[in-house]
Amino acid sequence: MEKQINARKGAVIGCGFVGSAIAFTLMQSRLFTELVLLDVNFDKADGEAKDIAHGIPFAGQMKIYAGTYDDIADAAVLIVTAGANQKPEETRLDLVNKNVAVYQSIIPEIAKREFQGILLVVSNPVDILTYAAVKIGGFPEQRVLGSGTVLDTARLKYALSEHLRVDSRSVHAFIIGEHGDSEIAAWSSANVSGIPVDDFCEMRGHFNHEETMDRIAEKVKDSAYEIISKKQATYYGIAMAVKRICECIVRDEKSILPVSSMQHGIYGMEGIALSMPAVVGLKGVESHVPIALDEEEMEMLKRSADTLKEVIGSLDLS
Repeated sequence: MEKQINARKGAVIGCGFVGSAIAFTLMQSRLFTELVLLDVNFDKADGEAKDIAHGIPFAGQMKIYAGTYDDIADAAVLIVTAGANQKPEETRLDLVNKNVAVYQSIIPEIAKREFQGILLVVSNPVDILTYAAVKIGGFPEQRVLGSGTVLDTARLKYALSEHLRVDSRSVHAFIIGEHGDSEIAAWSSANVSGIPVDDFCEMRGHFNHEETMDRIAEKVKDSAYEIISKKQATYYGIAMAVKRICECIVRDEKSILPVSSMQHGIYGMEGIALSMPAVVGLKGVESHVPIALDEEEMEMLKRSADTLKEVIGSLDLS
């Protein structure tokens, strides 16, 4: 018999910069009526919960508190941010061994509670840890997804909107592949309200397409490094990205987001987790959306997948 899920209950494991920012953002969103925070340091989770709770009169009634693994069993969405932070000059893949070890202690505890909700992985390297969560926990693949390149995609839309002087919500483009150094800007399918991005650029007086696209893609890829070098961590953008993913799940929106999830056959990728556009709803990843890619983008995606597969091959998930 499946455990009853509380559709308006969320949980966050890890109350560092990212986890706390996510909890604060979710409180303001009014998506959940109950939010439980977990951390290896209970006092940290308790302090964050109490601090955030004092803002409830300005947002809307809900219950937010520090808890234990027993409190997450009936959550609709469980967000895992626990793990070591990325340091200046450190790539996301450099974090692999440290954070896989963290997940080897966390995921079995979640599985023991017969968790039936959606597991949302945010810790980096998010693609590797999404894969690890599936393999360690034995959860159905569609119920495990990572934040993936949802934030990278937002950064791309923002950069393009600044370049073209239009509302970022009118920009439609994806970053796909690894959430990291091998990520790909899918320019061939990018558009502004249905107008191909190159054509719209020319409408705005920009004609040096290739150089501009390379510059913007590089800027997006290096955004986190720049912010980390200045303030040691990034957390506001990812908090907003996680809120958006949670909206899609809780409201069963079936929106298309580039979340990280297990891949089986799309563009020849098999048995790895990386970011591709997917329909996200109440059941998690409902289906993948094979957007059009040109030959160069497909080759870059293959290299990105091979990079992740090489790392996965070195892991001991027993």
